[in-house]
Amino acid sequence: MADEFDYVIVGCGAAGSLLAARLSEDPAVTVCVLEAGPPDRSPWIHLPAGFIKMLKDPGFTWQFSTEPTANTGGRRIATVQGRTLGGSSSINGMIYNRGQPGDLDSWAQKGNRGWGYADCLPYYMRTERRIGFGSDERRGRAQGIPITDMDWFHPVSEAFIAGCESLGIPRNPDYNSGDQAGVGYYQRAILNGRRVSAYRAFLHGALARRNLELRTNARASEIVLEGKRAVGVRYGRARGGPATEVRARREVILSGGTANTARLMQVSGIGPRWITDLGVELRHELPGVGENFRDHYASRFVMRARPGVLTLNEMSRGLRLADQLLKWGTGRPNILATSPSHVHVFWKSFEGLDQPDLQCVFTPGSYKEGMVYVLDDYPGVTAGAWQHRPESKGWVRARSRDVWEDPEIQPNYLSDPMDVRVHLGGMRLLRRMLGTPQMQAVLECETLPGPAVQSDDELLDFAKKNGSTTYHLIGTCRMGPEGDPMAVVDDRLRVRGLQGLRVVDASVMPSMTSANTYATTLMIAEKASDFIRGREAVAA
Repeated sequence: MADEFDYVIVGCGAAGSLLAARLSEDPAVTVCVLEAGPPDRSPWIHLPAGFIKMLKDPGFTWQFSTEPTANTGGRRIATVQGRTLGGSSSINGMIYNRGQPGDLDSWAQKGNRGWGYADCLPYYMRTERRIGFGSDERRGRAQGIPITDMDWFHPVSEAFIAGCESLGIPRNPDYNSGDQAGVGYYQRAILNGRRVSAYRAFLHGALARRNLELRTNARASEIVLEGKRAVGVRYGRARGGPATEVRARREVILSGGTANTARLMQVSGIGPRWITDLGVELRHELPGVGENFRDHYASRFVMRARPGVLTLNEMSRGLRLADQLLKWGTGRPNILATSPSHVHVFWKSFEGLDQPDLQCVFTPGSYKEGMVYVLDDYPGVTAGAWQHRPESKGWVRARSRDVWEDPEIQPNYLSDPMDVRVHLGGMRLLRRMLGTPQMQAVLECETLPGPAVQSDDELLDFAKKNGSTTYHLIGTCRMGPEGDPMAVVDDRLRVRGLQGLRVVDASVMPSMTSANTYATTLMIAEKASDFIRGREAVAA
């Protein structure tokens, strides 16, 4: 006989970890969490600099890649997602970024009741424990992910910030306050030199509760339906091995992430009619499942530093690395306990805009061209830019009924003319920021794309051949009002036309936020916990 719980949550990433912790606070209900990956026992997960190794480790990640198009130079782009306790919050860049209030206000204006910025602010506050500068009216202090400020500062980063200020970009001490524009250091989910994932912040301590059970290496293969009601989940531990069924008396909650949630619904018979081509019986037609997929597409410039300037490239080798390890072990500021992106710039691709439409990053280090996170042999720095709200849309589609086979992921980067325009504006802004007198005092020359690349056509060609994902996947089960034929969930995140099935992860976002997706995914899960428990919002 199948196990039975009140709630079965598929996925123990950012959303699933928080949601399981919140639901299990009620001792009258039982909760089971299924995680496809192993426990988070790798030391590289907990060391912030270990993200380089984690992105290449198939033992803890979904090694997804996008489909090639002319706009990516015929390349497949690695689109790695976390597959362990904490999900992508255990392998990401640890950046905490809420975005602009207008992102959420636009969701509400599209008919999603209760999703405006004022409605969601209490939930952002409940998910964070801000340690540092910030208004107590907008920043959470009591619980959640510890959000700290950079404590290791490189003189080249300081020069970059000073250069941006000389261009009229103001220094912003708290870009998560609701006023995003400006330059400064990123806030990050690092405490005492260690990454703090959503699993470690929310769920790890809750596992002592008797009403909560966590199962790892449990890959969901099917949502069990009885008529129009979800009553459970089947999962397996090995390809071709036996399936186990776990039943849900109240709800099945999908928190597997933008790619996996859409794929699981499709192989379970929930989605567009084309899923019958996979040999799947169409149990409930929802044409929007897997559509509306979006991601941020970034281009990065690399500059060689002048002789004698020490960057992360040199500090990560030999005796200098040993010195940094010693500092890490003794709790002093060091390069091993920093996020991969140090400095943020939220600014405009063209003059005259009311709000920033670009996110730019700067790091006093650089990687070899065409190699995955291998540091250059010379001192270098990197600056990157991407459009806040891309209009280009694609899809995620199961290739077969076998959930051990990767889905087809097609973001259609740069397919919308507006995206091309904004992307080119971002690349030209990067050159302006890297070309200030403050930066020219420490930089020698541009190595990527190089001074020969100047015209719009040349820059766009470079972007197509060298651009990359920022791993911010959203939208495949988007939220929308009744009457919207492509909406997958309603504004309480319930799957339309079915009972007992809810989606709680980044896939429900109707449109991209002007930010990394982590903070908003946590907010969505916090808000969903109140929907499920019938509670009203109360700020931390």
